[in-house]
Amino acid sequence: MSQITDPRDRLIVALDLADVEAARALVDRIGDAATFYKIGYRLGYNGGLAFARELTGRGLKVFLDLKLHDIGNTVEEGVRAVAGLGASFLTVHAYPQTMRAAVRGRSGDLKILAVTVLTSYDEADAREAGYALPVAEMVAKRSGQAREIGIDGIVCSAAEAVAVRGIVGPDRLIVTPGIRPAGSDLGDQKRVLTPGEARRAGIDHVVVGRPITGAADPRAVARAIVGEMEAA
Repeated sequence: MSQITDPRDRLIVALDLADVEAARALVDRIGDAATFYKIGYRLGYNGGLAFARELTGRGLKVFLDLKLHDIGNTVEEGVRAVAGLGASFLTVHAYPQTMRAAVRGRSGDLKILAVTVLTSYDEADAREAGYALPVAEMVAKRSGQAREIGIDGIVCSAAEAVAVRGIVGPDRLIVTPGIRPAGSDLGDQKRVLTPGEARRAGIDHVVVGRPITGAADPRAVARAIVGEMEAA
């Protein structure tokens, strides 16, 4: 597992908000309780890429959750462009051709994370999408391919983390969305664990959105999640 010296770096706050103004206000409210933020499609398409530069300029870490998947040259050049934003993590879908192209485009400190199976998928969703393998087997297959190709880490459900760690070894990152503190609403996530359970499963970084962004005191929630992971 990665050597993380600041326990706050283990929490990635998902800025799944409508615009940069709302995201900036949330980051300011959270203050020093968090150091790492995720920007996905919703914010990314509404000024979020420029905001990523702002965050890194403030000494904060950024995870660009863009889930790239396209022809090889397009992915390679896209990754090369993202590397110039100063982001720490970038996601691609875990298809072998896509992962190879992402590795070719990777530079600097940017780490490429492969998304195995979306954490909003259960077995019924996977069958409907045409997956021939059960979710756990698909996650294992794609994790092994990612390791062989040289991807820096895996995005998977915390419920699959122990199996994935056995496949990718101790030196690759495991990043887990779908983390919900005990008693919080699951939303559209179907394969979840609490922050403490995730840490005990060997997760390097957990991604938490609505339990923080929708809280009356997001700073306090962020602190509590970091504390729960430390205790675990």
